[in-house]
Amino acid sequence: MPKYFYVNNEYFKLSNFLSPTIAASGKLLSESVKKDTAASAEIEFSKSIEDLLSHLEFDVHSGKIWFGGQRMVLSHAHALWKLREELSLNLGGEITQRLFFRYGYFAGLEDAEISKKLRPGGSWKEGFLSGPQLHTIRGMVKVVPDQMIVDFDSGEFFASFDWYNSVEVAYHKKFHGLSDTPVCFSSLGYASGYTSYFFGRQIAFKEVQCAAMGYDHCRIEGRPIEEWDEDTDLQKFFNAERLNTELFERRSNFDELKRQNSTTRIKPEGFFSAIGESPSFKTATALMRKVAKTKATVLLQGETGVGKEVFATALHEASDRSANPFVAINCASIPNDLIESELFGVEKGAFTGATQSRKGKIEAASSGTLFLDEVVELSPRAQAALLRVLQEGVLNHVGGYNNISVDIRVIVATNEDLQIAVQQGKFRQDLYYRLSTFPIHIPPLRERKQDILLLAKFFLQKYTAMYNKNIQGFTDKAREYLNLYTWPGNVREIQNVIERAVILNDNHNLIDTDDLLLSNIQERYSPSGQKLKISATSGNLHIADDSRFNEALETLFHDGFDLEGFNDKLIHAALNQCEGNVSKAARLLNISRAKLDYRLSKSGQK
Repeated sequence: MPKYFYVNNEYFKLSNFLSPTIAASGKLLSESVKKDTAASAEIEFSKSIEDLLSHLEFDVHSGKIWFGGQRMVLSHAHALWKLREELSLNLGGEITQRLFFRYGYFAGLEDAEISKKLRPGGSWKEGFLSGPQLHTIRGMVKVVPDQMIVDFDSGEFFASFDWYNSVEVAYHKKFHGLSDTPVCFSSLGYASGYTSYFFGRQIAFKEVQCAAMGYDHCRIEGRPIEEWDEDTDLQKFFNAERLNTELFERRSNFDELKRQNSTTRIKPEGFFSAIGESPSFKTATALMRKVAKTKATVLLQGETGVGKEVFATALHEASDRSANPFVAINCASIPNDLIESELFGVEKGAFTGATQSRKGKIEAASSGTLFLDEVVELSPRAQAALLRVLQEGVLNHVGGYNNISVDIRVIVATNEDLQIAVQQGKFRQDLYYRLSTFPIHIPPLRERKQDILLLAKFFLQKYTAMYNKNIQGFTDKAREYLNLYTWPGNVREIQNVIERAVILNDNHNLIDTDDLLLSNIQERYSPSGQKLKISATSGNLHIADDSRFNEALETLFHDGFDLEGFNDKLIHAALNQCEGNVSKAARLLNISRAKLDYRLSKSGQK
């Protein structure tokens, strides 16, 4: 069988698709193309697998295997086969086939995402042919591409692959001898899942011959699912509607998010349950539920960025005043000479510039809730006036003498300890006692480890909808980075990090560590234990040799070493080597073009 590809009415040598650098496209229809042997194709195939192997890392100290940012497991093939046998015995052959097909299918989806990330600059052909290579790396089967016909204009697709050394065939023949039907359900699911993801439509593969049936090797063929004359395993083992909505289009959830205003407040009960499961968070929200229906003044205490205004909003929406105004004011953002007029209102002519009478924030919040953030910044006069409002329910405009009755519920917040502020003479003691009727401590994010990924997921949904991107989640290593980081900026910081990651993400389905720009995590937390790499030449594991790299690092550190400056110099050196070509420099630095643009803008080099 000739080894060739036929794409948009042009023939190409198979080797041109399998080499690390894709040759320039051109018409290569000739006898040499049709006589291209399987042996030469396999040589090129092996060469082009090197860049993928370089991303496979065994961290023996931490007990983790990483590949393209995703955590892997080195499993016993026999153990997997024993599981298959037990499931078949207890659940029946058809259900077992369905489960293992779906397992392979989802593995194919994951590898398609990894392939998209590891070979971002290549053509679609190079990216697609990562699938057979990754399938081989997994040890499931040796894949040899045979034919492929693709016409994007007409939607035509056909592909065939030869399989050798299938692990499913080996164990079936070992324990059961020859089979009357194909047995490679996991590998078939893998091919269908990978290809379907890659082409954005349902591509179903069939095992047209299987070595378990006595053939020399297995062979599969793939077509769009609707072009098969009979049902395929993809049709039998998946509900087509569910497949469309959940694995490809995935539009329903995003459409719903887009219909929502991105600034819409979360309902209190939803807020409490959606982004907080840690004990410290539950303690705070339990107190909020108890005080929500009352008129008691609430003091929210916590570090900057913990979300005090969000908590105050939730308190208001859970109260009997939810239909009335919620007015928030940051006392630190208003000059001392204006804070009184902002809070209490002003009479015309009270001071230069007061050309008309107007209400203050407290009157605007009447019958509703007033939220004062950074209340410790109030001037002494404003503190005295606020105390009168809380005690008597009346106020006077600046420059006015008429008592104005107000009915408000007050929530205040501060990132300082008010008791210390009282001791330092910055805050009135009697006002402190009045404000601290019901104190609630909002824990920092570093004390809410269980909530980090919940918050990250929440903000990911928000910003993927806002920026119209199809990002489904985080890689395993990205999730580990999120958990390891201390988040000094708390919830506000994680919100900003996720928004930036969504913007920087290069159309991948998963946020990876490079998108988070938390590169210092690996150096700070990774143990110094040995890590193993796969040798691209021998295929054997070897200890990653970082000695020369470490020696170079030792010469960098000196008094006054500037990490940001060093990064700028490194980027500048890459640009010089690439003669100013930003795309080439990004590839040299092993980061995306978008990330390099971001760093250049940040450092002022662009």
